Amino acid sequence: MGILTNLLRSLLLTIIFSFITPMMLIGVSWMSFALISHLPSLQRIGQSGSAQIWEFLATFGSGHPWQGCLVIAITCSLVGAMFDTYVFCQNSRFN
Repeated sequence: MGILTNLLRSLLLTIIFSFITPMMLIGVSWMSFALISHLPSLQRIGQSGSAQIWEFLATFGSGHPWQGCLVIAITCSLVGAMFDTYVFCQNSRFN
C-alpha cells in the first residue's frame, strides 16, 4: 500500500504545480505588459503586448481569454501527470 500512496501523493503535487505554473507565467507576463503600458514612452508596446496575450488566450478559449488560460493550465497539468506516472513506473522498475 506504500507504493500506491507515494504515487498518489506525487501525482497530486505534480498536477497542482503543473496547473499553477502556466497560470503564474501568463499572469506575470500580462502584468508586466500592463505595468509597461503606464510608462509614457513605452505605452504602445505595453498595450500591444497585453492585447496580443488576450488574443492568444482567446484562441485557446473559443473567444474567451480566461477559458484559454484554463485550457492551457489543465493541459499542462495532464502532461505533468503523465510524465510523473512514467517516471514513477521507470523508477519502480529499476528499484
